[in-house]
Amino acid sequence: MKIPVMSRAGTPLGREIELPDSIFAIEPHEHVLWLAAKVYQSNLRQGTHAHKNRALVSGGGKKPFRQKGTGRARQGTIRAPQMRGGGRVFGPVPHSYRLRLPLKVKRLAKVSALSAKVKLDSLFVVEDFTLEQVKTKEIATFFNALLASKNTNGKSILLLTSKYEPNLLRAVRNIPFARIKEATIANAYDILRSRYLVLQESAIPKLTEVLKRD
Repeated sequence: MKIPVMSRAGTPLGREIELPDSIFAIEPHEHVLWLAAKVYQSNLRQGTHAHKNRALVSGGGKKPFRQKGTGRARQGTIRAPQMRGGGRVFGPVPHSYRLRLPLKVKRLAKVSALSAKVKLDSLFVVEDFTLEQVKTKEIATFFNALLASKNTNGKSILLLTSKYEPNLLRAVRNIPFARIKEATIANAYDILRSRYLVLQESAIPKLTEVLKRD
């Protein structure tokens, strides 16, 4: 599969790059994509929710009223759950929500996400570039030019770089609709949650190396 390479100005360079079919042209596996999104979102949960049961509620050192003769149901402590201000029954307790995916499933999810972007015509390949200075306006102009070529604006976009680029990172994080990550550490959910995906040209061999089939 071939795809045109865009310049840093957001215009076609007049040449194409070959994308490996085993990574960018498979049939996306919808269930695996759902699993990847579920695992990612579940692992974001802190699991620090808690409640006070009858052992943790203060007070209740004595019987609230006598056993007989009041016409009321007998009570032994004001900490009982049926009493106002008493402990809660079967409430949440702190625990981990962490899940994990097998490596092969994780790989399939990322490959499916990349192939889905190609299938939806939402993937761009751009020539390698860096910023000498942190210029948000420069990178915002580039993103807007890419989105204009699709006759759309305001859609989320993810830029995958071949290596850590501190100036690019600082410039992109000031743009509300854009995000940036290294291609080798981005996961399937990162790719899915953005409407458009932009790959630096040098990131493709690194993706191929990481995602190659066994």
